[in-house]
Amino acid sequence: MASKLTLKQACEGMIHYKTAAGKSPHTILDYRNTFKKLLLYFPKNPPLASLTRADLIAFFAWLQEGFEAEPDGAAPRGKFRLSAKSVLNMHTNLSALWTWAVNEGLVEKNIIRTIDPPPVAEPNMVPFTKDDVASLLKACDVSRTWKTRVGKTSTRPNANRDRAIFLTLLDTGMRSGELCGIRFADINFTNNSIEVSGKGPRGGKKRTVYFGKRVAQALWRYLQPRLETMRPDDRVFTLVKGVYENNMTRDRLLKIVKRIGDQAGVADVHPHRFRHTFAINYLRNGGDLFTLQTLLGHEDLTMVKRYARIAQHDCEVTHRKASPVDNWKL
Repeated sequence: MASKLTLKQACEGMIHYKTAAGKSPHTILDYRNTFKKLLLYFPKNPPLASLTRADLIAFFAWLQEGFEAEPDGAAPRGKFRLSAKSVLNMHTNLSALWTWAVNEGLVEKNIIRTIDPPPVAEPNMVPFTKDDVASLLKACDVSRTWKTRVGKTSTRPNANRDRAIFLTLLDTGMRSGELCGIRFADINFTNNSIEVSGKGPRGGKKRTVYFGKRVAQALWRYLQPRLETMRPDDRVFTLVKGVYENNMTRDRLLKIVKRIGDQAGVADVHPHRFRHTFAINYLRNGGDLFTLQTLLGHEDLTMVKRYARIAQHDCEVTHRKASPVDNWKL
């Protein structure tokens, strides 16, 4: 006999289950955003078991052709259509909902798996250049020109912190959430390594990443004023507002790097682009795929192979420019 549990009740039940399973607040929020759109399309809140494959196909068609999202915030910025990647994420979230419902005996099968997800093109991963990074580091040191005095700048109070952030992201390839979660005890200055907690329930699997001498200097310079008082569990990267207890968050980190990018005149600056830059340059400099997979914390080689294709393309382009036979016109 089919369950009479409503769609809304099923969504809340799955949220409770995933919360108990230790999913991150970010993941839970992503589920809620997906379910909000699902309930918007099915305003009568039908029983979950009554929904058919045709109903869900119509829902996904509506997401791509009829639904328009509106950004949060007071300033009007206009509505926009969802990207294929956003729809793909919702397809994944709904598949998780139906998988949970099957396991709970609420439905007989996961009908989402019978619906093809939208095709998503591979992201255009453009790494930072050496000049880009040099400009970003320079912008960490000085403020924007004063509005009241033409040409006047001042030293930024968070210069050491932000230089350490940029260099750590670039030299380790860690994710933004991983950087925000680093505690003092996680850093080993003896072998220049950091133990990070990856994505997943309760922080995910731990892994070790490594950094060079220049990053070690930048981290030490940033931490030096706090070394005598820091406890092992204290977060390394903080927001300074008179006290050090304000821990860095992913949202604040994004705002910081984007603001410095704007000041430096470097387009499309975000934490994950440092991860791309690390991976591509690691391969350019002779690193192997399997070690890179371990350093990045990927479960398989799918993403790493994308970096490899970019690095291989670079080799092809470079050889065309540097071919000895072609350049010597032999």
